[in-house]
Amino acid sequence: MPRTIAENVAEVRAKIAAAAARSGRRAEDVTLVAVSKYVGQREIEELLAAGCHDLGESRPQTLWEKAAQFPDPAIRWHLIGHLQTNKIDRTLPLTYLVHSLDRESLIQPLHQSAQKQSLVVPCLLEVNISGDATKHGFQADAIEQLLEKLAAFPNLEVRGLMGMSGLDSDPDQARREFASLRTLRDRLQKICPPNVQLSELSMGMSGDYEIAIEEGATLVRVGSALFE
Repeated sequence: MPRTIAENVAEVRAKIAAAAARSGRRAEDVTLVAVSKYVGQREIEELLAAGCHDLGESRPQTLWEKAAQFPDPAIRWHLIGHLQTNKIDRTLPLTYLVHSLDRESLIQPLHQSAQKQSLVVPCLLEVNISGDATKHGFQADAIEQLLEKLAAFPNLEVRGLMGMSGLDSDPDQARREFASLRTLRDRLQKICPPNVQLSELSMGMSGDYEIAIEEGATLVRVGSALFE
């Protein structure tokens, strides 16, 4: 018999708890972001019934549509994909956390939109930890200088870093990549301006979220493992 979404959620949560324990933490220290970008209304209803209220979307337009379809205030929508500047105004009021502040040219438009709408925008700085040319994100050695600039944008609340392992990374390489992001975060926490906290690490997807948790992830973005 095919597995239900509820069964998959339970299994993923059990693996999250076990991985958290291996890293000396509690299951509650890790947030499961259910990536709903490839599924429709029925699957989202099943996710909600299974207790998943953090939902991740890659495309702003899809996030708009699904937020309208599911106006439940208990849902926390996460934007995990690339954000174009012409979609900022409509996206910010709907989004609990922007995982993909991935370039310096996005900072000013985000801040201006947040000011205009009287919002403080929680976001993560995306770091290209794998070096893949196809991936978005800042280079790790650019983040320290970037933090100094972010002090001038009080309507942006930078909560942490986001990174993805390489497309061709084996488990050992993925672990090194995740560990590098944690090490970067730990070093930079000591020099953050007031609007930068760096308490969150968004890393790990369906194929490697257990490794990511062992290396310090506080948010994991899991999609296919919930719908198999």
